[in-house]
Amino acid sequence: MIRLLHIEFIKLWNNRASKVLIISYFVLLTSIALVAAIKFDIGPIKFHLAEIGIFNFPYIWHFNTFITAFFKLFLAIVIVSMMANEYSNKTIKQNLIDGLSKKEFILSKFLTVVTFSLVSTLFVFVVSLILGLAYSDFNEVSIIFSDLEFIVAFFVKLMGFFSFCLFLGILVKRSAFALGFLIIWQIFEGIARGLMRWKLFDENTTDTIMGFFPLQSMFNLIKEPFTRLEAVQTVADQVGETFNLNYHVQWYEILIVLAWTSIFVYLSYALLKKRDL
Repeated sequence: MIRLLHIEFIKLWNNRASKVLIISYFVLLTSIALVAAIKFDIGPIKFHLAEIGIFNFPYIWHFNTFITAFFKLFLAIVIVSMMANEYSNKTIKQNLIDGLSKKEFILSKFLTVVTFSLVSTLFVFVVSLILGLAYSDFNEVSIIFSDLEFIVAFFVKLMGFFSFCLFLGILVKRSAFALGFLIIWQIFEGIARGLMRWKLFDENTTDTIMGFFPLQSMFNLIKEPFTRLEAVQTVADQVGETFNLNYHVQWYEILIVLAWTSIFVYLSYALLKKRDL
């Protein structure tokens, strides 16, 4: 496995565009720390974003994983480009000639996906821990390490999404078309939701069915954190609104995404096995 990973990262690091995208991605993950510096004074109004509670434990695990998940598109480009380069540079054919089996080839790509997901998760964990220790009003150990389910969900979410991108890269062979297909699929899920809600089902039934679609199931892993923020709930109470939402990560939602991950990896292998390279 180490050998397969070593081969993949040599390819990535020797590709200038991939190197820039990977570095940019981790710089963006770090940039969430800059949010803590946002402050402004307008007369008697003094606003400091870090003081409204977004970096409080355990809320920070929820907030940071939800926000940083949007940056995953940078690595999505790297992954689809990784597959496109294999075909355009004919390195896939050379690897197979050199003795790498098709199963090992797919395994090397999936190990790269897992590595990206794991490193991203550890990175977000460390950045969040540092920000929380610096700005949180609650520093008891039991509070700091509660709600770490969001970190697990973040890892599963990235792994599922990157596996989907890997499959698209193998299916389409061209990075631009693969990313275009990704956008089209997102639009398709949106249209499917609209049609089901309009013609067939009520809102709860539609949400349940949509929870089995790949992109929606990945999004469902980490619910939006904004209405959970104490400041938002206080304002809502004052205007007579209440938020009765379940923000926790559900075990069945993790299973759905893991199932899609397995399907995408299997389909990637099946496609590669069937093709005459």
